Amino acid sequence: MTSSARSRALTGALAAFGLSIGMIMASGTLSPASAATWPTASGSKAVTSTISVSGTKDYGMLRLYGSGDLGTGSQDEDQGPILELAAGAVVKNVIIGSPAADGIHCLGSCTLQNVWWEDVGEDAATFLGSSSSNVYTVSGGGAKEASDKVFQFNGAGTLNVSNFAAQTFGTFVRSCGNCKTQYKRTINLNTIEATYKGSRIVGINTNYGDSATLKGITIVGDTSKKMIPCQKYIGNNTGAEPTTNGTGADGTYCKYASSDITYK
Repeated sequence: MTSSARSRALTGALAAFGLSIGMIMASGTLSPASAATWPTASGSKAVTSTISVSGTKDYGMLRLYGSGDLGTGSQDEDQGPILELAAGAVVKNVIIGSPAADGIHCLGSCTLQNVWWEDVGEDAATFLGSSSSNVYTVSGGGAKEASDKVFQFNGAGTLNVSNFAAQTFGTFVRSCGNCKTQYKRTINLNTIEATYKGSRIVGINTNYGDSATLKGITIVGDTSKKMIPCQKYIGNNTGAEPTTNGTGADGTYCKYASSDITYK
């Protein structure tokens, strides 16, 4: 890598890191998210077939974008991902450019650290795996232009998302409403900046025992408060469109207080 490329990578990494640091007060507790600083790519690389990742991979703020079979940027549910993470894999400091195909797939527990999506394709990331002990962690980063979902939770276990910024999306996190195999899913969101337009922060299935805990959620530009913090559904395994089952905090399925949602 040239010295100028290193400089751009460092600048992007520090800008992204600044988002997380800016959210942490001197006391060590999390404060509401402030406007995200979107990083500059250190370079760009076309991806024509899914990259399999195991162990830890640090991309140094490289932009990966789909080409060939991964280059449509459509809403096709059968698209392949740019990155496919084996159970236990960690991906750091990468920008998913456009076309983004189906983003990132996690086949089991995984960690996405400082990952940014410039223009979400089908979904930014999809979390898979059948074990209730799976833990999926998204720490830092951001996503723009998700016409449907940012994060799709199809597998079992717990999804933790923190210090993340989303701009223009349908649903930020969705527990699959009609997968052939359904599970109880636990979702924890902490220090999230959601910029309108967006329809829902999280969607969960009450009939499968899902729960979502929201803390430090900042909703930007939604003066009419149209964005739903927590939408409840009755899920199914038939492929039918799930029916809704109410909204709002209830202490069991949707867990948050009014003080956990800030409007700017």
